[in-house]
Amino acid sequence: MIKKKKIPEASIPTASMADIAFLLLLFFLVATVIDVDTGLGLTLPEIVEDQVEVKVDPNRMAAVLVNENGDVLINGQVVPVFQIKDMLKSRIASKNDLPKNKKMIVSLKTDRKTIYNVYIAALDQIKLAYFEVRDEYSNGKYGKKYSDLNEEQQADVKEVVPIIISIAEPEAVKK
Repeated sequence: MIKKKKIPEASIPTASMADIAFLLLLFFLVATVIDVDTGLGLTLPEIVEDQVEVKVDPNRMAAVLVNENGDVLINGQVVPVFQIKDMLKSRIASKNDLPKNKKMIVSLKTDRKTIYNVYIAALDQIKLAYFEVRDEYSNGKYGKKYSDLNEEQQADVKEVVPIIISIAEPEAVKK
């Protein structure tokens, strides 16, 4: 009798499959960059032990209010978010002629339910207004943009056009 030869079945060796899977997992864990939100870069004031209440002249204040719908009011006038900069620039620039302690203060106040993106956009517009006034002042005095000035000249411009933004505590939402 003739014996039939058995044909070996094709098979894939799986003994090292777990090792390969763990190596791939380790590779992707190490090689992946995780984007971490860093938040807002705000410089908070230092703690003052003896606080003194100071009355601020209403002419030195610009009140920017943002409600929960994203509507922006500047001194009672409704404006779109992208026009905050244009509304504030002239007021900030006109206060440069006053003494050092009489600079413009911009107060930003929101509702507790205000959309975060609208709040950030409003804050960016306020900062842009200050930056553009600084650039205009430095162009007039030194003939250069603020960023192109040396440290001493930048300190001079900062003294004349300080960025004073008051972020007011949001009011509680009444139900």
